[in-house]
Amino acid sequence: MAKLLQHPPKFLPSEWHIANKNQYHRAEAQRSRSERLVAESQRLVNEIEKTTRKSQSDVNKKLEQRLEEVRFWKKELDDKLEQLVHATENLLIYQTRLEKALESFKEPLHITEKCLEYREKRVGIDLVHDEVEQELIKEAEIIRGVMALLTRTLEETSEQIRLNRSAKYSLEKDLRDKFTALTIDDICFSLNNNSPNIKYSENIVRVEANSVSLEDWLDFSNTNVEKADKQRNSSLTLKALVDRTLSQTANDLSRQCDVVDTAFKNGLKETKDARDKLAAHLAKVMEEIASQEKNITVLEKAILDQEGPAKVAHTRLETRTHRPNVELCHDGAQYRLIKEVDEITHNIARTP
Repeated sequence: MAKLLQHPPKFLPSEWHIANKNQYHRAEAQRSRSERLVAESQRLVNEIEKTTRKSQSDVNKKLEQRLEEVRFWKKELDDKLEQLVHATENLLIYQTRLEKALESFKEPLHITEKCLEYREKRVGIDLVHDEVEQELIKEAEIIRGVMALLTRTLEETSEQIRLNRSAKYSLEKDLRDKFTALTIDDICFSLNNNSPNIKYSENIVRVEANSVSLEDWLDFSNTNVEKADKQRNSSLTLKALVDRTLSQTANDLSRQCDVVDTAFKNGLKETKDARDKLAAHLAKVMEEIASQEKNITVLEKAILDQEGPAKVAHTRLETRTHRPNVELCHDGAQYRLIKEVDEITHNIARTP
């Protein structure tokens, strides 16, 4: 028990001084390290703050540049869309013109075919393959050719309208996406450290599976612009083609119509002249018929007039055959009677 109550051993003053000195040196070393740590921490804080401000400023600039870039392409797409819509509206007008033109040629073709059909009812020598028929056939061929050309042009126009609408759909989709992107980036650009609703998000630093490179993005928009330009230029070319086609076909048909009209006029004149000549000849023939009828009457009378002398001559000859014996001789009277009968018979035979 006495041992348990013993006081702890006491150190010497020199030991106490040494211990204090060592403790001071250790504390001084810790304080120096702490000061250095505080200074390093402050430098690090300043550096991080500067880097963060610079990064945020760079991001803001990049967002601003991105906004300008998207706005530029959006304006390009808007302009191309407006041009394409205008070109499509023009093509729709031209499509209607082509449809009306195609419809307007049906009646002229029907009339031409009817003319040819009616002219087949000509009879005899008048069923001639004349200039009128040739020009009518040519007119029908021209109209059919024009209608075939207009049909092909109408099909091309309808196809071009379809291509324009396809390009318009691509432009509108791209514009909607860019409008959404502008809205999102505009919101991002407006955010700052004091903005409400800023928060941490998990796994946000990642590459989306459906994301594209900047080059692909530029190519996509540029492709849509080029596609719109191509279809607009094709529309303008087709519009000019339709103008030329409508003008040329109208001129061709008008020219052929004039040719047919001229052929009809010439044919009518020629037919009328022929009819007039035939009528004049008919009048002469009728006169000649009347003359011949009179002549026949005269001849018939002449023949009748010969009957009396013929009967007399025949009776005389027959009577003289009854002369007796030697009196039945060929005397001058007998010869003259025979000659008279021959003359009368010959004269009657000469009568037509």
